[in-house]
Amino acid sequence: MDFPFGDRPIRLAMLGMVEGNGHPYSWSMIINGRYDAEALKTCPYPAIINYIGKQPPETLGIPGVEVTHVWTDDPADAPQVAAVAKIANVVARAEDVVGEVDAVIVATDKGFEHVERARPFVEAGLPVFVDKPLCDNRADLETFSRWVAEGKPIISSSGMRFAKEFAPYHGATHEFGALRTVFATMAKKWETYGIHALESIYPIVGPGFVSVRNTGTYERNVVHLKHSRGIDVVITTTADQIGGSGFITLAGTEGGVTLRSQDTYTAFKAQLESYVGFLRTGTPPVPFAQTRELMQLVIAGIESREAGGAEILLSSFGA
Repeated sequence: MDFPFGDRPIRLAMLGMVEGNGHPYSWSMIINGRYDAEALKTCPYPAIINYIGKQPPETLGIPGVEVTHVWTDDPADAPQVAAVAKIANVVARAEDVVGEVDAVIVATDKGFEHVERARPFVEAGLPVFVDKPLCDNRADLETFSRWVAEGKPIISSSGMRFAKEFAPYHGATHEFGALRTVFATMAKKWETYGIHALESIYPIVGPGFVSVRNTGTYERNVVHLKHSRGIDVVITTTADQIGGSGFITLAGTEGGVTLRSQDTYTAFKAQLESYVGFLRTGTPPVPFAQTRELMQLVIAGIESREAGGAEILLSSFGA
C-alpha cells in the first residue's frame, strides 16, 4: 500500500448503516459532490434532505476523492444510498471492497461493534475512519490502541469537533479568565451521542481530565467530569432533549459565553476533509492520545452509571 496517497485520486468505500444513523447518505453526497434530487426525496432521514438541500451545489464535493463502493447491513439499503449519492458499486459483503478501494469509512455509531467491523480492513492494511465513538469498552480501546501503536492508519472523530460555532474558542478562552465551569447538552444516548458533547468541549479545555461521575440513568445521563485545570464539566445527555441539544456554556473567572452548534453540514464536511487530509499526508488531524482520552471519558461515563454514580478515575485506564 502506498499510504499516504499524496495527490493521487482516492477511492473510498462507505460501509455499514444502523438504525438512526444516515451518514452513508449524507457523507457520500458531501464527498462525491453530487446527488440525484428525485432519489434524495426517498431518503428516510428528513434532516439530511433539509440540510443537503440548502447547500449551493458548488459547496458539495471534496476534490480528488470519491465514494466508489457501498455496503449496508440491510442489503435493501445499499442500492438506495448508491442511487442518492451516485455511487457506482454496491457490494454483497463489506470485505468485498478489499483490493477495490484505497480506504474505508465505517459509518456506524455502535462502539461495541467497531473492532470487528474494522478488523478485516485493518488486517488488509487499508486506512480506516471509524464513526464516533471509536469504542465504548476497555477491551476494544486496548485493541485499537495496539493497532495504532503498530502503525495501522486508523482515525475517529465526532463532527462536533469541527463545529464552526465552537472553533473560535479552541484553546482560546483567555478573555474569560480561568475557566471554572463548562456546561453542555446533548440528546439521545450517552453511548452514542455523549462523544458529541465531549468532543465539542475537548478542543476548548484541552487534555487533562481526571475523573468522571455519571449520576443519571440510561435515558437521562448527568455526567460530571473533573479537569486538571480546575474546570468542572457537566454534560446532560437526555433521550428526548432534541430541541435543547448542542448548547455549550463556558464560564470563567472574568466572563463567559453560551454557544450552540446548528450547521451540521459544515461540521460534517470539515470532518470528512480531515480524513482526506490524513489519507494524503499520513498525519492524523488529532493525535491518537486525544482520541484515547476521549474514549476513556465515554467508557468511564458508562461504568460510573452502572456502578450507581461512582467516581471513575482516568488513571485506572493506565498509560
